[in-house]
Amino acid sequence: MDIRTVTDPSEKRKTARAILESLTEWFGITEAREDYIEGSASCPFFSAYDGCEPVGFICLRETGRDTAEIYVMGVLPDHHRNGAGRLLFEAARDAARDHGYSFLQVKTVRMGCYPCYDDTNRFYLAMGFKEFQVFPDLWDENNPCQVYVMAL
Repeated sequence: MDIRTVTDPSEKRKTARAILESLTEWFGITEAREDYIEGSASCPFFSAYDGCEPVGFICLRETGRDTAEIYVMGVLPDHHRNGAGRLLFEAARDAARDHGYSFLQVKTVRMGCYPCYDDTNRFYLAMGFKEFQVFPDLWDENNPCQVYVMAL
């Protein structure tokens, strides 16, 4: 598995689209998925490659002077649980640290709502994130927003 920094906005969009469109359990709302694809074009972006093909990506955005956020992340289903997500996270965490951020955060759906998001929550907890706060209505009542944070 090879992790690469991607700088070309069109390549970012192409990779984000290919990955997110394969993850309909997480990114099934077309408008939200399109927002992530477009938003990823201007963010620091890392892609995991298996040979010549991207199999996952992660991108960051600044949410405050001292805090970066995992804006969006996805790994193709056939590559779940093979280390791609961990490698992507480590690249993003190291980049945030190198940039001088003190904290990293991520938002996901609260544990207990959907099995696929329970897997997502367990991944972030395994990476060292801690529960910060739940916003029950940030997205909508069926998708309470869990915020996780970590000190860098």
